[in-house]
Amino acid sequence: MDDFLIRAQNLWASATRKHSALDKATELDAQPNVDTYMIGGLSEAQEEVLTYACAITSPEVYARWGTHPPSGLLLLGRQGVGKALLARALATRANTPFLRVRVPQLVLDIVHSGTKAAELIQTWTDVLNDMPNISVYFDELEFSQAQEIGVRRTDLPIGPIMDFMLDFVDRAIAAEQVLVVGATSYPDTLRPAFFSGGRFERVVEVNPRYPEDIIKALELHAAEAEKRAARSLFADVDWSQVVRRFRGPTTGEWIQLMHGVLRRKARSESAFESVKPIVTNDLLDEVDRFRKANNRLPQTRGGNYI
Repeated sequence: MDDFLIRAQNLWASATRKHSALDKATELDAQPNVDTYMIGGLSEAQEEVLTYACAITSPEVYARWGTHPPSGLLLLGRQGVGKALLARALATRANTPFLRVRVPQLVLDIVHSGTKAAELIQTWTDVLNDMPNISVYFDELEFSQAQEIGVRRTDLPIGPIMDFMLDFVDRAIAAEQVLVVGATSYPDTLRPAFFSGGRFERVVEVNPRYPEDIIKALELHAAEAEKRAARSLFADVDWSQVVRRFRGPTTGEWIQLMHGVLRRKARSESAFESVKPIVTNDLLDEVDRFRKANNRLPQTRGGNYI
């Protein structure tokens, strides 16, 4: 591992030891490895996000055009459409570590643990200023709506939390060597202060095309499953027929659905049953099971495309 990556890991480990809130609500990937071929579709969003890497790799490009890179990108889209994957691909393109901040978890930890916000902000500022180039991803800025903490949490002290979060974001943006990306699944209620001038000033919609992008993602993940298994697992699958069976799932839910079929095959093999490769009907049956279960669960769920 390169020296600058080791340095980033050591700096972040030191920061998380000082504050448990950072330890619980963040994760650092020193060497993200998400290339564009690993993303199913999302061509327009990919172009927007990956171009932002120039702020680190070729900052002079902006100057030649008499402008400057955006202070931060804001990704909008349902849960499970690929926002976090795009942010990780940005870090890969820019050759930086990837720091994911789970905003709802951070908020809860601060509210319930009695963490002193001023001390946490200072540690955050110090570690960012000492870091080599890094990409920071603020996952779910609309913290009061996030499912991780229960949708529509009206009991949270919104004013003080917003003061803290805006300061937290501003410190990241102020560090020249930091690429800053935020995301939300709830753009209708996201507070305007987050996308005011100097913060997340470039908005990117992450909206997979149906059915093309879903099919690309499924084919990609099917190939990855076969690579892990070191053998062929799928035979004569009509992915278009499968996806057109039910329009409701997110990309992440489609991936989970496919793995549901793989796990069903694994269970059958463990029971010493005769197991054949996956065909279209196996996936169609799983779609029908998913649809029935989906109708019995709250409709605010979302998958996870990672």
